[in-house]
Amino acid sequence: MIKMWKKLSVVVALCISIFSFDMTAEAKEDERIESGIYVNDINLSGKTVSEAKEEVQAFVDSFANAQITLRTIDDHSIVTTASEIGMTWGNPEIIDEAAGLGKDGNIVQCYKALKDLEYANKVYKVSFDFDKEKIKSLIEEQGAQYNQEAVNATLTRVNDAFQITEGQTGIVVDTEASTNAVYDYLVNSWNGSGCEIDLVVTVQEPQGSVEELSQVKDVLGTFTTSFSTSGSSRSANVTNGCRLINGRTLYPGEEFSAYEAVAPFTQANGYYMAGSYLNGQVVDSLGGGICQVSTTLYNAVLNAELEVVERYNHSMIVTYVDPSADAAIAESSGKDFKFVNNTDHPIYIEGITTPEKQITFNIYGVETRDSNREVRYESVVLERIAPDTEVIYTDATQPVGYCSVQSAHIGYKAQLWKVVMVDGVEVSREQVNSSVYNKAPRSATVGIATADPVAYEAIMAAVATNNVDQVKAVAGAYKAAADAAAAQAAADAAAAQAAADAAAQQQTPPPTPAQQPAPAQ
Repeated sequence: MIKMWKKLSVVVALCISIFSFDMTAEAKEDERIESGIYVNDINLSGKTVSEAKEEVQAFVDSFANAQITLRTIDDHSIVTTASEIGMTWGNPEIIDEAAGLGKDGNIVQCYKALKDLEYANKVYKVSFDFDKEKIKSLIEEQGAQYNQEAVNATLTRVNDAFQITEGQTGIVVDTEASTNAVYDYLVNSWNGSGCEIDLVVTVQEPQGSVEELSQVKDVLGTFTTSFSTSGSSRSANVTNGCRLINGRTLYPGEEFSAYEAVAPFTQANGYYMAGSYLNGQVVDSLGGGICQVSTTLYNAVLNAELEVVERYNHSMIVTYVDPSADAAIAESSGKDFKFVNNTDHPIYIEGITTPEKQITFNIYGVETRDSNREVRYESVVLERIAPDTEVIYTDATQPVGYCSVQSAHIGYKAQLWKVVMVDGVEVSREQVNSSVYNKAPRSATVGIATADPVAYEAIMAAVATNNVDQVKAVAGAYKAAADAAAAQAAADAAAAQAAADAAAQQQTPPPTPAQQPAPAQ
């Protein structure tokens, strides 16, 4: 009998405990908080959960406009407010915990909690949280303006001699470390009032020294190409691109991008409209000819045996270097030429153009290769692909007589090989790259706009022959006739104007007596 009563007591106690938990979960928002419970200085005694949350939230919101100052470099500061960097109530769960005090748990636990409140208040502390990404963005956007980046020591070549400019130490804001420092302080130490926090700054040491740069004197690689057949605009682009690259100092491990050095291709950056390759045709574009600059530099880099990390061939063959020895750059296709200074010393890039329209790149550094070692590069053509038959395009926006001819381009498959000789004997041979150049037929774009049906029929008959020379001849004849007619019209207009001027001169009435000069006295 005694055992049965013990079992019944356990079941009753368990049921009471479960019943108490279920009631707590259902009635949480409406139940009243016991007396003697606080959040900071806010007395929650007798308040419902909803009322308590609302009051504490208002307390947290009261700190939204607190000014937070982030000290950067040289007494510069970033001023913000708590709300601007995403301040929120960090521990809202304390209200549910406070509401459950004296109610949650078994009878013994609840009894003890209520008894404790008779002797001492229970005080919960509000904590704040912040948006770490907003803090980081603020530091990145406003802190960077005060950075004093390190300036590396550099070389300048003047009158065939090097001049050295010493570097400058820098001091910059460490964004990641500063973000963590600000966040940790605000979450763990901030009391809600205005405050100042120091950002983490790091000292940047410049690369290079006078002693190190004074060793740069050896020509590691050089290469020259000619642009003597280029017009004035293309020549200007080649000269401008060379100027933009000239004078660069690269330290060990540093990467160089030809595209970044010469871009953007705008008039403001010194470029003109000139021919360039696009979709198998030569079209005018700003910076046309810039690829001769990157190609010349590419070959100098190869001769210096620097590490090439990115290189593309042209879409069609070029004439100023052998097949597979070119390096194209293009904004539209993302082509770039990049290399790394893989030596143990700084290098200097010198770019020169001459009045005779030659471009040369010299790469200076510290020569560590054996004097009996020689490097040369061989272009190997694997296949020549003949272009298709001639193509004629008609253009209804151009008048009869207009004819623009594009030369044919042979397609190629080629490779470039690096050959190393020691004491005149070949010791190694390795493939550097492979290239595929598109073929393009000889083509002509001919104007067909005319009101003369005879002229239209004649030019369309020439187009039907699919012979570029025939189209050129017919278009040329109509252009010559149009030019002669225009010249004759101009001459007739000039003669008519001269006759009109003469007639007007003869019809000028004689002066009236009042206009006659007075007789001499």
